[in-house]
Amino acid sequence: MPKTYFITAIGTDCGKTFVSAVLTEALQADYWKPVQAGLPRDTDTIAALLTNSKSKLHTEAYLLTQPLSPHAAAKIDSVVVDLAAIQKPQTSNHLIIEGAGGLLVPLNEKDFVIDLALQFQAEVILVVNFYLGSINHTLLSLAVLQQKEQQGLKVKGLLFNGKQTLSSREIILKHSPYPLLGSIDKAPICNAEVVKEYADKIDKELNI
Repeated sequence: MPKTYFITAIGTDCGKTFVSAVLTEALQADYWKPVQAGLPRDTDTIAALLTNSKSKLHTEAYLLTQPLSPHAAAKIDSVVVDLAAIQKPQTSNHLIIEGAGGLLVPLNEKDFVIDLALQFQAEVILVVNFYLGSINHTLLSLAVLQQKEQQGLKVKGLLFNGKQTLSSREIILKHSPYPLLGSIDKAPICNAEVVKEYADKIDKELNI
């Protein structure tokens, strides 16, 4: 049965687009970025990284011009991001949905990125990478996910991206109520061949 996964992260520049490309390639899924703020367009990046012929890339609901938080970018563009206007694409395939920034990035005055996952009934995959402060950011993100579960949010698990710190890995997994789905090592370059290589590897290891 087709699955819908929502890819979010503990912050900005955690590798959501690369992870989304790997998962899209591994599952030969469709891809969708509901809200894009600024350039480069992640949909264009994904298109250049896929080699399978099954994946379809769906058009953004909001394509904002400025590389800012969506609520701020929308204000500059004189629009308001309206959750009710964001309709999940119709597809019989698996669907990878990529969020913008982290969980609590505001879309408007009251809604956040994580509310999209709740609206679409998508299972959340949290991308975690390792840097000074990442433990705090990860545990805070996990707390938000647990809170949203009370509203019906579904959480699939964590996916580690990049070079890992053993002590950070251990403490995160100790306090995480969700399983580790897999790990992706930091790629020296990012192109379609690398994405295919990682996709073939993670397809055998990923617990989804």
